[in-house]
Amino acid sequence: VPLNKTKIIKKHKKHTDRYQADRFKRVAKSWRKPTGIDGRIRRRYRGLPKMPKVGRGSNKRTRHLLPNGLKKFVIENEKDLDVLLMNNRTYCAEIAQGISRGKRAAIVQKAKAMNVAVTNGHAKVKKQSAE
Repeated sequence: VPLNKTKIIKKHKKHTDRYQADRFKRVAKSWRKPTGIDGRIRRRYRGLPKMPKVGRGSNKRTRHLLPNGLKKFVIENEKDLDVLLMNNRTYCAEIAQGISRGKRAAIVQKAKAMNVAVTNGHAKVKKQSAE
């Protein structure tokens, strides 16, 4: 059960891409403020993409929260779980991608004993045949 019960409201689902990032490979997608003297975007002409403004971000309380109300913490071994012992109502564990099936099972077992939620606990589990 998460400590924070504030409703998560996503103000903006779409990321603002940098102007002309779709036209040139050399212009990366990550947002940069246009600074040119004649820039139409910077001068906020009608009919052009809007620049992000100050109030665009998410609520500070709900930023980085998953739908289950917890924040994600990446686990690479069993020892990393000890960090979450006192924070199991704020953070949930997510096992790193490169962890093998055996170590993954041990981590899931220890997390269950510590009452820590694991987001991808069922990943890489061998499927049982129906025989």
